[in-house]
Amino acid sequence: MKLIECVPNFSEGNDMDIIRLITDQIESVDGVKLLDVDPGKATNRTVVTIVGTPDEVVEAAFRAIKKASELIDMSKHKGAHPRFGGTDVCPFVPVSGISMEETVEYAHKLAKRVGDELEIPVYCYENAAFTAERRNLAKVRAGEYEGLNEKLSNPASKPDFGPARFNPRTGAIAIGARDFLVAINYNLNTTSTRRANAIAFDVREKGRPEREGNAVTGKIKKDENGKELWIPGTLKGCKAIGWFIDEYGIAQVSMNITNISITPVHIAFEEVAEKARLRGIRVTGSEIVGLIPKKALIEAGKYFLAKQNRSLGVSEAEIIKIAIKSMGLDDLKPFIPAEKIIEYVLEAENPVKKLVDMSCTGFADETASESPAPGGGSIAAYMGALGASLATMVANLSSHKAGWDERWEDFSKWAEKGQFIKDHLLFLVDEDTRAFNKIMDAFSLPKSTDDEKNSRKKAIQDATVYATEVPYRTMVAAFESFELIKAMAEYGNPNSVTDAGVGALCARSAVMGAYLNVRINAAGLENKALAAQMLKHGAEIEKKAQELEEQILEIVSKKID
Repeated sequence: MKLIECVPNFSEGNDMDIIRLITDQIESVDGVKLLDVDPGKATNRTVVTIVGTPDEVVEAAFRAIKKASELIDMSKHKGAHPRFGGTDVCPFVPVSGISMEETVEYAHKLAKRVGDELEIPVYCYENAAFTAERRNLAKVRAGEYEGLNEKLSNPASKPDFGPARFNPRTGAIAIGARDFLVAINYNLNTTSTRRANAIAFDVREKGRPEREGNAVTGKIKKDENGKELWIPGTLKGCKAIGWFIDEYGIAQVSMNITNISITPVHIAFEEVAEKARLRGIRVTGSEIVGLIPKKALIEAGKYFLAKQNRSLGVSEAEIIKIAIKSMGLDDLKPFIPAEKIIEYVLEAENPVKKLVDMSCTGFADETASESPAPGGGSIAAYMGALGASLATMVANLSSHKAGWDERWEDFSKWAEKGQFIKDHLLFLVDEDTRAFNKIMDAFSLPKSTDDEKNSRKKAIQDATVYATEVPYRTMVAAFESFELIKAMAEYGNPNSVTDAGVGALCARSAVMGAYLNVRINAAGLENKALAAQMLKHGAEIEKKAQELEEQILEIVSKKID
């Protein structure tokens, strides 16, 4: 499915009745999810995040922009954030199944409609810009609302869509297409906006003007062509300014990171903290405006764990917790991952009942019920996950063992591998049940006509192939854990050697149990070559698993006798 994100910014952050009327328009469109509404009192601005299929997102954005044009009067607007319209900016972001080029087409589609139907001047920016000069939002919005009348009267500043006519109520709008942007504010232990700005100029890519004499009041230097000379900042792909927030009584460095693959959030945090320190100021924490991709916080958490010489092979929840605490994301208000991480928000919007989310008792009770699923395939995968988990535990304990400090990174790598195998096997717990359900669904298809019979037969075979592949994948994943388990039995924390032994028992049982499912499902395959191949490889994996289990148990026995 093609999915795009849209992040319209509305110039109203105090009257929640107005914001609610605008977001109601978004929620009136099927195929679109309202993920986040983030109002700011000091900025008098609300950042709204929506995601959905492209045409539906365009429709929802249009309805929201229209309602905002009816409710927000820009002639009365005041706020700390740069702005020039009631709906100030409206960027589209490709999420999945869609290219940037296609996303630009949808941005232009919305821009044309807003210009034609609402008669609001529209400027296209970033990847949707028609000229290089308009890629930069700051240049598009230069002069802000107060300079808009003069801008529109200049033929060189003619909007891309809509009339070149100043409407004091609506202002103008910038519609664009961009990569995922992270908006993050850094909290400072100062009330000085000037000092916050100085830190922002230190780090932002644009930097600051080069001056003669006094670095603050001196005349800006120019080259031989009369062009101003600038001293670039230290962070690529970052825009930043300093401001004072009445709501919190502190100054902040407000930053947009336009490409987190070039400048990750944790690197930006560290750099701002260092530049603040050099000016006698401390970063007390930070806040994410809107949503953030899970990957960004996972990378941050691992970065800070590595700085502590701690294992990176811990759970996703623990890694994210470290990221939150390290960057002080909960400094001003609680940071709730389920509400701020885009993948978690989407999961909450489309909940799927999972076996692995049950309690141990609930899973056992479900297995023991009259239902044929979950069955042996799911249990085999879960046994494999437990085996990998035990070995990962030994790796993490070894990483933190007193006197083994120089070995922490080696054990950390083992633990990361164990987490990967564990997560894969947990996925296969539910996937095995889904494979069984596919077979049941195929057998329930109608078979009255020849076409229906043929379609049903094909569906049954396709489902049977999948039902054979899933336990085979369980075998492969569980077998991969033996390398980790054996290493932990041989070299890991000796106090946990029996845990490695139990892990070997689990892994062997997972392989053998999954192979039973491969064998019974392969018997129903019409593709005998495929069946023979999986059976042959499966038998080889089973034999090797039994041999490795024996070797590991022998190692364990020698260490505990």
